[in-house]
Amino acid sequence: MKDENCIFCKLANGDIPTNTIYEDEDFRVILDADPASKGHALILPKQHYKNIYDLDPEVAKKLFPLAQKLAIHMTEVLHCDGFNILQNNNEVAGQTVFHFHLHLIPRYENQTNKNLLEFSHCGMNEEEIKKVCDLLKM
Repeated sequence: MKDENCIFCKLANGDIPTNTIYEDEDFRVILDADPASKGHALILPKQHYKNIYDLDPEVAKKLFPLAQKLAIHMTEVLHCDGFNILQNNNEVAGQTVFHFHLHLIPRYENQTNKNLLEFSHCGMNEEEIKKVCDLLKM
């Protein structure tokens, strides 16, 4: 299903011109219009999923093999020194467009914004971590 009011649905389905670097029946991969680094790309499903909670499991199965294929290709072509793969879910986690998308961000040694994805640790002790582990066991 597509959402006619979703800008990323329009980008993913070619209704709006993009700098597309890859396309198949499920995904379009475009260069980010406001990149964090040279080559910053977005993997966009062609169907509308708000976030990872809504993502179809069959689409999800195809996502990381594609991300790996693109990261290898982009590293070879762009000669980057590392790679971030990032995906945000809900506003509190930094999601600003509510259409699932995966960021592919090449990183370079000489890049000035290396700490773009830096986070601070929450200071949990071993006992607190164990309690969370017990809660999350499936």
